[in-house]
Amino acid sequence: MTSNNLTLTANNSYSQALYELAEESKDLSKVEDEVNSILKLIGENADFRNLIKDPTIKKDELMQVVIAFSKKFNLSDIFNKFLCFLVNKARLFYLEKILKDFLIISSNKKGEIIAKLKAAKQLNDEEINNIKKDLTENFGTNLKLNFEHDPSLIGGLIIQIGSVMIDTSIKSKLQQLETKMIEA
Repeated sequence: MTSNNLTLTANNSYSQALYELAEESKDLSKVEDEVNSILKLIGENADFRNLIKDPTIKKDELMQVVIAFSKKFNLSDIFNKFLCFLVNKARLFYLEKILKDFLIISSNKKGEIIAKLKAAKQLNDEEINNIKKDLTENFGTNLKLNFEHDPSLIGGLIIQIGSVMIDTSIKSKLQQLETKMIEA
């Protein structure tokens, strides 16, 4: 097994451990909300993203930041201790992957089907709910839809559920047209 595979396995074990701790303490829903908030922060805040990925920051300093962050955002004890544990093990660098794996584990345990929706324009809640309703009719009632705004699509949207992908984006159509023109 390569070191990269060991890292992926280790990160998944951290995700599994967080899931088991949250479930055991009956805080699963709160921890899921906190994980989603942290993932949103990582995606939207370059300073925070750089902070957790900066290998030059000393453990003590990073620990102080994590503790202050946890207090400011009133994170659960379990999630706070988990973040501190990652700092101690020098694994905060992998936080985003660990948290995404945690959500996948949690969804799988609930029997949810995870769908990813990317759209060229920012969709409002009603539009997202309408898409979710249509997908639920075809794929089952326990569907979780994750939305991402991606202006690079130019227009249209991409929906992925497991290995099924529906791509109506203009970007994709332009790439197909370009390929056909090159082949001609």
